[in-house]
Amino acid sequence: MSELVYFCGTMDCGKSTLALQIEHNRSARGLHGMIFTRNDRAGTGVLSSRLGLSTKAVEAGDDLDFYVHVVDHLSGGGRVDYVIADEAQFFTPEQVDQLARVVDDLGLDVYAFGITTDFRTRLFPGSARLVELADRIEVLQVEALCWCGARATHNARTVDGRMVVEGAQVVVGDVNGSAGEVGYEVLCRRHHTRRMTAATARAAALSPDVLPVDTPAARAMEPVPDA
Repeated sequence: MSELVYFCGTMDCGKSTLALQIEHNRSARGLHGMIFTRNDRAGTGVLSSRLGLSTKAVEAGDDLDFYVHVVDHLSGGGRVDYVIADEAQFFTPEQVDQLARVVDDLGLDVYAFGITTDFRTRLFPGSARLVELADRIEVLQVEALCWCGARATHNARTVDGRMVVEGAQVVVGDVNGSAGEVGYEVLCRRHHTRRMTAATARAAALSPDVLPVDTPAARAMEPVPDA
């Protein structure tokens, strides 16, 4: 039976790479997929991976109806055996409903890939709807790492290396990169809560007055309670 499958994880955990791998495996067997994406780091109408791989895709703006688009393609004599939808966190809830209809009414597998929560740890509307509707949710097993070496579970937005928790939900950027002065970094929950990025941790380590938290040196400076 056809499925709506949601592959999710933090930034930098290989979602787009897996999407490209699924496309490669199925196209190599003579199947024809329809690929959608939105706000990809490489630009409009492309699905790309940080490993340097990419393929053409349909840019899915808010006005795109996935179901109508696929039906129109089929009605015009085209072939679609499956659908890949990357950056699905940016889709509207209505568009996720349309993807579910592609599965239920057209009998096609839909593989959606996205980030579950934003830089404020709040669910993206598209991701929330996918969690509600998906037949299967797969948390990607390639673990992104926080600067401290722990498993990264949260996405942080940074401005000049400092974490921010206010602003528009969608500002396109890249992990450890920048779009203007805005960048993104993946952190463990502890350091996301403490708003400690790699840059602020380095600054604290270099300061003669401030030691980074949770290091042996910092713990050695803590007062010893009286017996």
